[in-house]
Amino acid sequence: MCGIIGLLLKNPALRGDLGRLALPMLIGMTERGPDSAGLAVFTGPERDERRKLSLYAGEHVVDWHALLRDARESLDAGATLTPRENHALLAVGTSSETARQWVRARFPELKILAAGRAMQVYKETGRPGAVAARYGFAEMQGTHVVAHTRMATESAVTPERAHPFTAGEDWCLVHNGSLSNPNSLRRKLEPRGIRFETDNDTEAACRYYEWRMREGDDLPGAIRAGFAELDGFYTFLMGTQRELALVRDAFACKPALVAETEDYVAISSEYRSLAHLPGVRHARLFEPIPEEIYVWQA
Repeated sequence: MCGIIGLLLKNPALRGDLGRLALPMLIGMTERGPDSAGLAVFTGPERDERRKLSLYAGEHVVDWHALLRDARESLDAGATLTPRENHALLAVGTSSETARQWVRARFPELKILAAGRAMQVYKETGRPGAVAARYGFAEMQGTHVVAHTRMATESAVTPERAHPFTAGEDWCLVHNGSLSNPNSLRRKLEPRGIRFETDNDTEAACRYYEWRMREGDDLPGAIRAGFAELDGFYTFLMGTQRELALVRDAFACKPALVAETEDYVAISSEYRSLAHLPGVRHARLFEPIPEEIYVWQA
């Protein structure tokens, strides 16, 4: 079934409260997705050419101090590392691809969840409230957030298969629904050099959009192309460094509701996750139209 939430703060004065406002939205979707939860938060971008990598250790014991020391010797003397439990945020003054290659070579036990200038990703199995408490979601600050609660229907319950899925830099996707043709998409994309990491159907949509954007589409163009290629039911919520984007399939049987005020845009699978937001009684509330692409700027 799954639950999706998104919150974009138009009012800069609220950005210090992003996590506090988003947390009840996430917990409100617990019954729709008790298996696992994940969150992508967009903060102010790193300066100049610095890039952030979201790392996940899982059950592996990682000496984060040794990793930072190695990164400063091999990549960038000014590298920083911010651990949170079995996740860590590595910031370096290199390209994201250089940093990715270094992590894969030196610390192959780590999963790279995301890369970019502004986005960081956390995801884990367990009930959403427990995941949020473990990684301090309530304390997070930034411009916007994309989050998900998962009820697995087509692949195993693991952190790798939890949402958000990411591709490239500063781009993520969460999904409520199911695709019927993920394997045909995989057969189409893998010969074109698109790399898959799981058998999750949502990843097939993520990689399809990745391929379209690599070929020159902007995000709305990639989404429009997907109307003819993605077979199944979906509500997709996507985040970029400066945007939230929302789209539903032609049947629109997977729920979504938007609340928009002068201060924020909030998106959820159900109204109960919006009810606590300040001023929501006076918000513009609407259900997105099938195959209409909605994009809000941060």
